Amino acid sequence: MIKVLSVFGTRPEAIKMCPLVLELEKHSQIKSLVCLTGQHREMLDQVIDIFGVKPDYDLNIMRPKQTLTTITTSVLEKMEGVLDECKPDLVLVHGDTSTSFVVALAAFYKQIPVGHVEAGLRTYDKYSPFPEEMNRCLTGRIAELHFAPTENNKKNLEMEKITNNIFVTGNTVIDAFKTTVKENYQFHNEELKKINFEGKKCVLVTAHRRENLGVPLENICHAIKKIAQQYIDAIIIYPVHLNPLVRETVFSILDNVDNIKLIDPIDVEDMHNIMSRSFLVMTDSGGLQEEAPSCGVPVLVLRTETERPEAVEAGTVKVVGVKEEDIFYNAQLLFENEDKYNEMTKSTNPYGDGHASERIADKIIGWRKSRERAD
Repeated sequence: MIKVLSVFGTRPEAIKMCPLVLELEKHSQIKSLVCLTGQHREMLDQVIDIFGVKPDYDLNIMRPKQTLTTITTSVLEKMEGVLDECKPDLVLVHGDTSTSFVVALAAFYKQIPVGHVEAGLRTYDKYSPFPEEMNRCLTGRIAELHFAPTENNKKNLEMEKITNNIFVTGNTVIDAFKTTVKENYQFHNEELKKINFEGKKCVLVTAHRRENLGVPLENICHAIKKIAQQYIDAIIIYPVHLNPLVRETVFSILDNVDNIKLIDPIDVEDMHNIMSRSFLVMTDSGGLQEEAPSCGVPVLVLRTETERPEAVEAGTVKVVGVKEEDIFYNAQLLFENEDKYNEMTKSTNPYGDGHASERIADKIIGWRKSRERAD
């Protein structure tokens, strides 16, 4: 058996890694183990509970006022003991978090091969998204197996002279919808339970990235307020990140607007099911750019660039920047121009068919067999 240790520490990672963990557990050739770093805590725990994933190790690093430095040093120090005890044949990490890069580095120090799930995304601006762009690039230099969601991601790696063991698999987040989206779903969040969606266009908003703090987030909020005032029959739902800097800005501008519901962060089931009922998603998140198109919902990206250009090329996503007038104009276009709206909803999601986890598991088994032949 090949011993595979999957390591993740944030809510977005967990959403995309839990379907893969469940798939790995189905294979008799694989002994699947899970380690949580706890870079996030409560939101991470919600996700693994929903998927029924049981961790074998938990570093529990989250601390009040943690910084990139404290995350990095804590994960690096604690992973050493886990790797010494576990002795995995392969360590799997995901995407672009500090957990992913530091765990890859810890595995490299032990000369343990690393598999990078969701490899090859790039903006080519090392400070945007920060620190995610460099986390992803550095993880890519360390990894031995690269599970790229799209052909474009594969080409990015090849341009960087990374040419071996690149596998185009689709994105595991699409796999997650098999577990989370349900007919006649009943929301967990008490505020969502109270909302009557009948006959209303629901707009789901998330905005919290570091690079948007300050004036960009203020612009986003003013645009959202203008949309709410212009389209009084719409309902805007904004799960507000717990970062005090985010909450201060958001609540100062958007609180007490009748058709804007500011709620605390919601679990993945609520998020996916509200997304599936939405008319429009407005976000600075990376994951929602992949998730919403699988529900046929257009996405306006509240950033100046995206590391997911496939969705823009496919027509499911549009990057609108962080200026109030640009955000409002593009939202207005979708509210008032049915043809433009339909162009986005009927485009094909470029991120796969919901079988990415199966492909990754098969490639891991094939990689192990090829190593055994070489030995």
